[in-house]
Amino acid sequence: MGTAEVDYSYREKKKERGRVQFFQNKEGMFFLRLSNVTHEDEGMYCLRILTDVEKQRFLGFPGFYSIPAEIMEGESPVLFCKTTCDLSGKTNFTWYKNGKRLSERIVSEQLLLPSVSSDDTGNYSCAVRDQKHLSSPAVTLSVRYPPQSVSVSISPSGVIVEGDSVTLSCSSDSNPPGDFTWFKGGQYAGSGRIYSVSNISSDHSGEYKSSQTSALITVENTSADPDIHMD
Repeated sequence: MGTAEVDYSYREKKKERGRVQFFQNKEGMFFLRLSNVTHEDEGMYCLRILTDVEKQRFLGFPGFYSIPAEIMEGESPVLFCKTTCDLSGKTNFTWYKNGKRLSERIVSEQLLLPSVSSDDTGNYSCAVRDQKHLSSPAVTLSVRYPPQSVSVSISPSGVIVEGDSVTLSCSSDSNPPGDFTWFKGGQYAGSGRIYSVSNISSDHSGEYKSSQTSALITVENTSADPDIHMD
């Protein structure tokens, strides 16, 4: 597969006139050189790449940080704050989660999250100390974890007699969201979070299971209360 041809330009502001150079080297890296900088030049500079290939359009931000592709519950990922700026001496960094600053004791360009759980899911960003207005774009850390807090509910509750319509609903907390499969008496009954039975009869009586939770339904052909158990 060949490399797409790339054209580049820079939208020079009036105050930058005569102070900006924008060029590409032989390795294909792009550079923006701004001379005689002042406080007015402070801000975020972005690089947008538009190629002649459909859907190959990119927007690059400075000061980004990297996150491993997949994080499983219990793992201890390390987030890295990166910058192409020349920083003099030892530089302290500030980390944010969902826009709120993390511990003041965290000043490294690396952020260790020991034994992560679902509580660590969120939007993380970083910045050079005391430069929150120049922080990196927020990137989401998503922690994967197995189903927990699994439960089954029956609607309607109370007496179930022949001819009724019954709905079983299974819910759980997991990432990614789980796929639900229903079994009756060990046999496959259906899939999806909700399992419905219309015009129910005594043939539908039995134990219905979804994941590790079950519901026992007994259908009566009289007005007597049925036995309904939630385990």
